[in-house]
Amino acid sequence: MTALVTNATGGAGDRRHASAEPAAARPSAAGPVRSWLADWASAWNGFWFSPADPLPLAVIRIATGLILSWSCLVWLLDPDAFFGPRGWLAPGDVWRLNDQPWQWSWFFVADGPNAVRVLGGIALVAAVLLTVGLATPLAAVVSLAALVSAANRAPLNTFGLDDTLGLLLIGLAVGPSGARLSVDSSLAGQGRGAASVRANIALRLIQVHLCVVYFFSGCGKLFGGSWWDGTALWGAAANVQYRTIDLTWTAGLPLFVNAVTLVTLFWEVAYAALIWPRLTRPLFLALAVAVHLGIGLAMGMMEFGLAMITANLAFVSAATWRWLLPSLRTSPRHSPPTDLA
Repeated sequence: MTALVTNATGGAGDRRHASAEPAAARPSAAGPVRSWLADWASAWNGFWFSPADPLPLAVIRIATGLILSWSCLVWLLDPDAFFGPRGWLAPGDVWRLNDQPWQWSWFFVADGPNAVRVLGGIALVAAVLLTVGLATPLAAVVSLAALVSAANRAPLNTFGLDDTLGLLLIGLAVGPSGARLSVDSSLAGQGRGAASVRANIALRLIQVHLCVVYFFSGCGKLFGGSWWDGTALWGAAANVQYRTIDLTWTAGLPLFVNAVTLVTLFWEVAYAALIWPRLTRPLFLALAVAVHLGIGLAMGMMEFGLAMITANLAFVSAATWRWLLPSLRTSPRHSPPTDLA
């Protein structure tokens, strides 16, 4: 009986002693949560706000400027038809078509053919300056304004090329796109621009935007039965209105058509996830080049294909560009880079 009392008293004493221990000594469920949140915040800051070499942004600037210059030249072939008061789409019809009271275009203020040509000329000059990297910040902003103005004034002439150029120009306007490979950097005596957070933000904007575009485009294809049965690309090859190369011979290779269709579908849906790992990134970039060159050559949409390939260049690192272009190397090392991020 005494033993029982003693044991009971001792147990109670142990319990009282345990309850008196500091709260910090006991494990808390909030600790792992705080640690996870801290790790997530650190990764987020590292992803967006780490300094990055502006070289990839400069390469994108040159390619984007060339494509935009070509687009401006096409506009200037018949600027009155595109943007004039008596063009293919009257200004009043534009407002009724879009039903967007906040839309803006500098072509809305053009009251005659001369004004339209002047504004089109400003767009072309800005695109050329962006390409060579002269007054680059201003050229990037004016180029973006010109593209938005053209898209809002002639929405029936706006396609994937214009959307992709907008994606690229936003990044170029945000980041120091003239810090490398530009007249600006040569005049400033800074051939090699310093790494900056703005360069990283600009590249990340292009990368994330591109992933969103591919993901939703791929998900949209999942609603089409021809993508599930592997015949979607045959439909494109057999469309006489779009094709520029006769690929009807693929009708005799149904398994090949099925395989290419399904690989294309997988690539587009999985792009947003598998473009980030270094192991799968080269494969997905190679597939991007193949897909968009194929679209350009087979369906006559070469400008759109080149613009999408340009956007994919945001995933090519500065080290890779220096390896590919010997004139950009600052050291005699000729081995391929191990990093692609």
